[in-house]
Amino acid sequence: MLVSFLRTLILYIVVIFGMRIMGKRQLGQLQPSELVITILISNIATLPIENSDVPLILGIIPILTLMCFEVILSVLTLKSIRFRRLIWGNTKILIQDGKIKQQELADLRYSVDDLMEQLRTNGIFDLREVEFALTETTGQLSICKKTSCETLNPKTAGIKVTETPPPSIVISDRKVLSEGMKNCMLSQKELDRILKKEGYKPEEVFLMTCTPQKDYYIVPLEKKH
Repeated sequence: MLVSFLRTLILYIVVIFGMRIMGKRQLGQLQPSELVITILISNIATLPIENSDVPLILGIIPILTLMCFEVILSVLTLKSIRFRRLIWGNTKILIQDGKIKQQELADLRYSVDDLMEQLRTNGIFDLREVEFALTETTGQLSICKKTSCETLNPKTAGIKVTETPPPSIVISDRKVLSEGMKNCMLSQKELDRILKKEGYKPEEVFLMTCTPQKDYYIVPLEKKH
């Protein structure tokens, strides 16, 4: 039992280490080659776990080999556009000037149901609202709506607004984050002053965000009954 536990733990650490090397991507953002390697790694990792007769090294070596291959592949795709297109493919235009390119749909084996599902996922239920749409190499659909169907915003209304950066997390579950303070240019003295003004101590704050303009928001920690 202890041996199985240790083997599983070691393989878990190896796989997590490899995923960190390969980069942070959500499953829907994986390129075909990355998805294949992820599936292969998961299958290889299960063999030494399910069968204790399989030496642990026979699971670790193939996993590390695939990870190294993926890193090399990533470097090559960054350096060469031709190689990137060969491995990952190209984007394909499915809707242009409001018209569906039916041949492109057929070439990609993209059904009308697939197209409409992707549009609905992007919050579009009427095809007439779409001016331009293309499939990314990950399979996701990127959409540009017609100008007449765009949501009213300050730019279309002719209103000038000052761009402000998003707030940074300064306190997360009672812990003060130095990186967040740096992003919003907040000193420790200023933080102490704000907390004192609002009547809190850091250990009494569940979440605090702040902008460089010192526009802050505090969520107090709920007291346990």
